[in-house]
Amino acid sequence: MRRAAIANLGCKVNQAEMDAVERLLRVGGVQLVDARHTADLVVVNTCTVTSMADQKSRQAVRRARRANPDAQLFVTGCSVAIDPASLALADPSARLFDNESKGRLLDELVGLLEPGQGPVGDGFDGWADIERTRAFVKIQDGCSFHCTYCIIPRARGPERSVAADAVLAEVERSLAAGHREVVLTGINAGTYDDAGLPLPGLVRRMLAETQVERIRLSSIEPQHVTDELLAVWAGSGGRCLPHFHVPLQSGDDTILRRMGRRYDAAFYADLVARIRRAIPGVAVHADMIVGFPGEDEAAWGRTMALLRSLDLAGIHVFRYSARPGTAAARMVGQVDGRTKRRRAAEALALAAEARATFAARHLGGELRVLFERPLPDGRWLGHAESHVMVTAVAPDGGSLENEIALVRADSVDPYAADRLVGSLLAIQSPQEPLAESAPK
Repeated sequence: MRRAAIANLGCKVNQAEMDAVERLLRVGGVQLVDARHTADLVVVNTCTVTSMADQKSRQAVRRARRANPDAQLFVTGCSVAIDPASLALADPSARLFDNESKGRLLDELVGLLEPGQGPVGDGFDGWADIERTRAFVKIQDGCSFHCTYCIIPRARGPERSVAADAVLAEVERSLAAGHREVVLTGINAGTYDDAGLPLPGLVRRMLAETQVERIRLSSIEPQHVTDELLAVWAGSGGRCLPHFHVPLQSGDDTILRRMGRRYDAAFYADLVARIRRAIPGVAVHADMIVGFPGEDEAAWGRTMALLRSLDLAGIHVFRYSARPGTAAARMVGQVDGRTKRRRAAEALALAAEARATFAARHLGGELRVLFERPLPDGRWLGHAESHVMVTAVAPDGGSLENEIALVRADSVDPYAADRLVGSLLAIQSPQEPLAESAPK
């Protein structure tokens, strides 16, 4: 096998798993190519969070076969767990691996690379998505919350946590590879519990037992942002980054109840205030679902009013799509497509305004930026601790890849209103702390 392609449609948890596949292939000397190009092996990682995601997964399988009629095709992810028959129909020759078979997927890849080599593991403990700059470390999988719009509990199973020792070992491997930031991922990361050790305790161990410079959470449910977790973040000396992604989904209490969410709008608003009191300058991002069954104009108005009042750093907008097998798909009051598109456009406009406003608050301040990749114009792009995107020019036209730098935020990028242009003040060596900084 000389060339392989990965088509990844999954969430960050699946991303962690697919990058483990990518690492294995690279170590085996396989050239990774774009999924549209000719390859000997194609791995398609599917998603089933909405019916549209299932459709896109089937389309990806068909595209992969058209582009590579003679390739081996491996299909994995949540859509395989929920509807393997449809994927088998999309390509009868594809090999299907559900979420309980990720270890077998790795074993078969090892067999393709080195026939006769033994198994590589159970496919759960120790998954990490290794980028050049950040390591996405999976600490938890599964969910038992059964929100009425969500198929994930069927696709991923109940909550289960990676042993703390395995998480710490993965963090150490990431640091040894030179990575500067660890992002903790999970389907429902706030439920983490390893023999009585909750998420705050796991982070305390990471801070005490490793030299990790930056820790970020990918996402956490509102009810899991406890005072204990905030105390860990506030007391980390800046190593836990001031950025929380906390799904809201709706600002109307009736809709939240219909969704099966475990909080109301007042709880969420109070939570945002508590996070800001604990961590000055923090960025709070939210998810929202537009057009859930029963969302009339009054409910939509309450949602938009709450979002405006929260002054968020970012909003991720999703149009509701009925997912067969979920309770919401059977509810009365389905919202028509035209109304969903109009409301989504309103929400996206507010989201763009929120990102730009939050970014502008950093102007004149000093930020610690982890630079990740070059732009076509020669500047380097990276994320500040608050997740704001920042560009800067490397000294003498060199590289800033995987560098953490102290940057003065000089102006708003003329090409992107939510991006800043900065000037380098200092480069941070690994484990060398820089002065604390926060947006004005």
